[in-house]
Amino acid sequence: MSEVQKTSEAEQSGSTAHTMREAFRKVAAATSDIVGSAWSFIASIVIILVWAVTGPMFQYSDTWQLVINTGTTIITFLMVFLIQNTQNRDSKVIHLKLDELLRAMKHARTNFAQLGHLSDDDLQRYEQEFLELCQREKEERGMRTGNSVADHEADMLEQASHRNTITAGEK
Repeated sequence: MSEVQKTSEAEQSGSTAHTMREAFRKVAAATSDIVGSAWSFIASIVIILVWAVTGPMFQYSDTWQLVINTGTTIITFLMVFLIQNTQNRDSKVIHLKLDELLRAMKHARTNFAQLGHLSDDDLQRYEQEFLELCQREKEERGMRTGNSVADHEADMLEQASHRNTITAGEK
């Protein structure tokens, strides 16, 4: 087999995989929108009520029970994949947006854009660092809680004063 044929097959295979991923993404998004609606919830309640009402007609037989058990098992099995796909996509979107914000901020540590690739121990060290930073800032602010309007206004004034000091120093 020539290199051209191998490359062509690889491109077709990649194209097919891309097409399948894109089709699944669209189906997952549409299904998520539909299943997450109030109408779907109402429809599922109606189905369960119909099933419960028909119990006496079928004398609560094993088949009657098997119908609801099989239906709910199949739906649950399929929904796991759809939910996981939707959550993975949403997570990527959020991370990309945060990465862009980090990149755009002048004093941000842009290496934080790659935190998802760090070990749990490294993440725990960063978490501890931020807890210590928060504690220090809290002590520097005179133990303000940050939850009241007055605390928020004091923080805003402090930040504005800090910006003015930096701007004056740059001139």
